Amino acid sequence: MGTAISLQISDPLPESRLHELADDVFDWLRAVDRRFSTYLEDSEVNRFDRGELSVGECSADLRTVIDACASLWRTTDGYFDAYATGRFDPSGYVKGWSVQVASDRLLAAGSGSHWINAGGDIRARGGPAPGQPWRMGVRHPEQADKICWVLTGHDFAIATSGTYERGHHVIDPHTGRPATALRSVTVVGADLGLADAYATAGLAMGRGGLRWLAALPGYEVGVINADLEGFCSAGFPALPDDDPAG
Repeated sequence: MGTAISLQISDPLPESRLHELADDVFDWLRAVDRRFSTYLEDSEVNRFDRGELSVGECSADLRTVIDACASLWRTTDGYFDAYATGRFDPSGYVKGWSVQVASDRLLAAGSGSHWINAGGDIRARGGPAPGQPWRMGVRHPEQADKICWVLTGHDFAIATSGTYERGHHVIDPHTGRPATALRSVTVVGADLGLADAYATAGLAMGRGGLRWLAALPGYEVGVINADLEGFCSAGFPALPDDDPAG
C-alpha cells in the first residue's frame, strides 16, 4: 500500500473477536498490496500492464478496478487517468477502494463502529462511543505538525490528495506536466474509492477544477491552493473556526 495503515474498532466485542476482525482487515490489505503494487515485478497489475494477462484472464478484483478507472476517466473528463504516467497505474483509486471494501467487510461481520486510516484516506462508521461522532484531522499541506481542518461525523469517507509527501506527483493528463496550482484536495462522501479518485482528479485540474469539485453530487470538498488559501463547499463537515492557512 506504500503507507502506514491504522485501524480502530469501538464495538463492545470480545477481545478474541476484535483480533479476528483486525486480522481479516490486514490480510485483505496485504492481498491488495501483492496484487496491485506497481513496485512488485510479478504483481498482477504489472503483468496486466506488460500485456502478459488479458482482461479476461485478470482476477475479479482487477477487472473491477479496470472498469472503475475507465468510468472515472469519463466522469472526470480525462483528469483521472490510470495511464497518466505512461503505464497502467490505478493507485489513485485502489487505496481508497481497498479500504472501502475492508470497511464494508467489517460492517458485514458485525462492526458498526470503526475507522481505517491508510495514509490519510479514512473510512469511518459509527463513533468512538454511543452517540459520539468521530473527529478526524486533515494534515496541513506545508506544516506536518499542524492540521488544516477537523472533520466530524458518524459515517463518511475522507480522501486527500496533496503534494506534501511525494511532491508534485499528480500529472495533468492533458498537458503531461505535474499539477502545481493546488497543494491539497480533500473530498468527503460515502465511498472512499470514488473520493480518492475525485481528490486526485481535482488536484490534476488545478484552480479550473474548483467548480467541478464543488458540484460533485453527494460529496463535499476542501481545497488548499498554492498560496495556502483555503476553500470548502457549503456542506464540508469541518468544525467551526478552523483556519486552513494557520
